[in-house]
Amino acid sequence: MHQPQQIKPETAERMNTLIDTFAGQSAEYYRRVFGYMMEAPGYRFTLNWAAALLGPIWFGARGLWSWFLGFLVLETFAYIQIGRGLFGDLGREFRDRADSIAATLDLRRQQIEAAEASGSSSLDSLRRAAESLETALADAQAAATQADATGLTFVAVGLVMLLVIKFAAAATANWTLEGQFARWRSDKSVASGWSPTRLLIAVGLFITVVLLSAIKFAQPDAIALLKQFPTNRNWRIDVGDGVQAGFDWTKTAGRGFFDGLTFGMRTLLDWIEVVLVQTPWPVVALVIVMLAYLSAGPRVAIFTGAALAYLGLLDFWEKAMTTVALLGAAALISITLGIPLGIYCARRPKVFAVVRPILDFMQSMPSFVYLIPVVAFIGSGKPAGVVATMIFGSPPVIRFTVLGLQQVPETVREAALAFGATPRYLLWRVDLPLAAKTIMAGVNQTILLSLAMVVVASLIGAKGLGEDVLEALQYAAAGQGILAGLAILFCALILDRIVAGKT
Repeated sequence: MHQPQQIKPETAERMNTLIDTFAGQSAEYYRRVFGYMMEAPGYRFTLNWAAALLGPIWFGARGLWSWFLGFLVLETFAYIQIGRGLFGDLGREFRDRADSIAATLDLRRQQIEAAEASGSSSLDSLRRAAESLETALADAQAAATQADATGLTFVAVGLVMLLVIKFAAAATANWTLEGQFARWRSDKSVASGWSPTRLLIAVGLFITVVLLSAIKFAQPDAIALLKQFPTNRNWRIDVGDGVQAGFDWTKTAGRGFFDGLTFGMRTLLDWIEVVLVQTPWPVVALVIVMLAYLSAGPRVAIFTGAALAYLGLLDFWEKAMTTVALLGAAALISITLGIPLGIYCARRPKVFAVVRPILDFMQSMPSFVYLIPVVAFIGSGKPAGVVATMIFGSPPVIRFTVLGLQQVPETVREAALAFGATPRYLLWRVDLPLAAKTIMAGVNQTILLSLAMVVVASLIGAKGLGEDVLEALQYAAAGQGILAGLAILFCALILDRIVAGKT
């Protein structure tokens, strides 16, 4: 049986002083509540009637903004139901439908009159259509009347929801505030007290969100501004023209750089394709199987051999090697540049603070969007595919390199320095070996993400297996698309297991 925790008098007095400082208003109430809740860890049921009355405003005034947001959304939904029941045009949808049917019915009646005058053979079919429209019109009008009569139901549902939400706010208020008090005791920057400024902000947000939401759902046409964001289509056109002008200027000013980049990419690709495509296939297959055996063991070697047989027997060999060449060029550049950059960022946090948003941008941007500037600056073809793949796949190796070096125990580095290790020795013999697994995970992710760009890069003429998948999508050839997709999958698995090794 749990025994209540006994608090020494001096400790209790100090705790009451802290509660008074933290709580501000109603300090005596919170002395009693917090003392009760501190008797045992975990949630203890209490009801805070101020929180029940004020709802999210109470949480905002106390600095509990995440809870403020949650209860604001819930209460807004309840007030929307009440607003729809009291002021809403509940039968509007059915009346609009009835108006549309009535307009069509008038047209049919005019056609009937014309058919009667001319003795047309379509008179009977027009009359049947008019009868069907009259029935539909009557049903729509009845549905509108019935929907208008459900206003009290909406109000009742909204009130019940509001009461439930108020009770939930009352039941969680003291528990959440006690948790904030525990955080405040160790970190005085945590919000405390009953702040008039926070109260005004919470009231303003509450009124704005609830009022605008209720008006929008109850009377959609009351405020035209709520239906559509105020904008001007010409703004987008002007900004787009400005971006296009920037692209054109950059392409003209950096023509030499982009030409050199294209030449370098094409040269690297040609050399890799000579090794993978023009070399006799038995030699390439044997080397890949041997790499798998040496890196990951006999099971992976057997799987690699079976996967290569699949690629060869179904006529994917050349395109698979072209894909691996494109992937290899992109991954080689990404890894060669990414690891040194990650090392530099790990040792200079200010530099990483600048690089991190760029990496976030590179990882968040949809893969198809990469193709726009790449095609604008480099054109289509394999070099453009390499650049797009490199941009998409390089962030993981940089991030994992930084993470791995940051996780090296500082005590180990201090011990190495104490024994006279130079900065170069510390990097090559201490930091990199200890961070090797994390860095290799980044290398692995870079390779797999690069392979994921195969299909996307085929849109700009990068060739390879992605071309087969793209053709299958265009011509709805499901079988051929699945086979090409499996070929890409096997390439990914082979590379993944060779790079991962026996781990």
